[in-house]
Amino acid sequence: MTDGILTLTVNGEARRLVAEGQRTLLELLRDDLGLTGTKHGCDLGECGTCTVLVDGKPVLSCLTLATQTRGSEVTTVEGLADGLVPHPLQKAFAELGAAQCGYCTPGMLVTAAALLERNPQPDTDEIRQALAGNLCRCTGYIKILDAVKLAAGAVR
Repeated sequence: MTDGILTLTVNGEARRLVAEGQRTLLELLRDDLGLTGTKHGCDLGECGTCTVLVDGKPVLSCLTLATQTRGSEVTTVEGLADGLVPHPLQKAFAELGAAQCGYCTPGMLVTAAALLERNPQPDTDEIRQALAGNLCRCTGYIKILDAVKLAAGAVR
């Protein structure tokens, strides 16, 4: 392992990249890999728009140094789909109109995907708790909660 060289898997693809100093995972994903589905929000870890999965767990990529993910599996919103087949959450969000401006949607989707992976039948309170770190200023959350419930039925 050479300092500054980072080997990790992103959306199922092994990657070897240069990541030095204070470079964040968000910068690496968006700027180096062109994965712009992960959004740049508050830079304070308060909005959740930059959420990705690292080894299956939601993390805020704006607060995570890229070097902290060495050897990890990173999944972005682009990696949720199975080729051209959308993830059940992506289908449910579209079907129910759970995304309005769409800015928070990638973080909501990956966070909800992690929830459904560990609990395929969450109740409303469990969904709310899982999504508590993801802010939406448009929807009022009801359609988001309904979409996660709908997707949970499809995942089962």
